[in-house]
Amino acid sequence: MVRYVLVAIASVMLLAGAARVAGAQQRVEKAPIKPTPVGDAGKMFDTYCAVCHGKEGKGDGPAAKSLAKVPADLTKISARNNGTFPETRVKRYIEGLDEVAAHGTRDMPMWGDLFRSLNRDTAQLRIAGLSDYLKAMQK
Repeated sequence: MVRYVLVAIASVMLLAGAARVAGAQQRVEKAPIKPTPVGDAGKMFDTYCAVCHGKEGKGDGPAAKSLAKVPADLTKISARNNGTFPETRVKRYIEGLDEVAAHGTRDMPMWGDLFRSLNRDTAQLRIAGLSDYLKAMQK
């Protein structure tokens, strides 16, 4: 468990910072996780997800080009699942409990551990809020 927390913290430090374009090179600045209001899923998405997935969730955030794997288009989760939003699977993926083996190693931070580092009692509320936010952005 400690290994996963350390990996998650290292990942978020890598991904949570804003990407900067310096000439033709792009790098991701490291930053610790920032607390956001538990009840504001939009703010959580903007703070934790948009740097890679983009403001609209299409996988085109400022850090996307610096990653080994293109971030998922989060607006098409339901489309990829026969028109049904897989709520439990999405929550488990956000939390860091599941991986998609076919996609190789996991670049996305394990937000459950990071949310628990902010406040253990509100971690599940954050995960549920982000899942609901993603469900609302389906096309």
